[in-house]
Amino acid sequence: MAKAGRKGKYEKWLTNEGLLRIQGWARDGLTDEQIAENMQIGDRTFYEWKVRFPQIAQVLKESKDVADRQVENALHKAACGWEYDETTKEPDKDGKLVVTKVVHKVVQPNPTAQIFWLKNRKRDEWRDKQETEITGKDGGPINVCNMSDEDADKRIAELESKQKH
Repeated sequence: MAKAGRKGKYEKWLTNEGLLRIQGWARDGLTDEQIAENMQIGDRTFYEWKVRFPQIAQVLKESKDVADRQVENALHKAACGWEYDETTKEPDKDGKLVVTKVVHKVVQPNPTAQIFWLKNRKRDEWRDKQETEITGKDGGPINVCNMSDEDADKRIAELESKQKH
């Protein structure tokens, strides 16, 4: 147990400055394990602090949500493509930078981003695994019967003769 008057290691992380550092790491996309390492604590301690100190859990959740939104927006932009103007500036005779060229550029939509987006956002329509259900008449069960090879040959002959007529 900590001696009287001695602050716990967690206290510096509960200050505005400490929470701001945690927030920055989370917004930069660091994992909990990486954040714990930056804080110089173990993963288990970090997990316990998230449970014990709601302000740490809250700043992590909000910051990770921001980072996730940025990635979602970038994925959407890559899937749809975009256009932009690239401007070139060069110094004039007085050394002042002036625009010398503007090139309109088009970034084509990225098919991989489109596939990823659709497989995750419209899973039922775009996933690779398709489920097919076969039913009998009026959605009922399929009647299955066992027949001998001889009976099967007779049934095939019967159906073929109907097909010829």
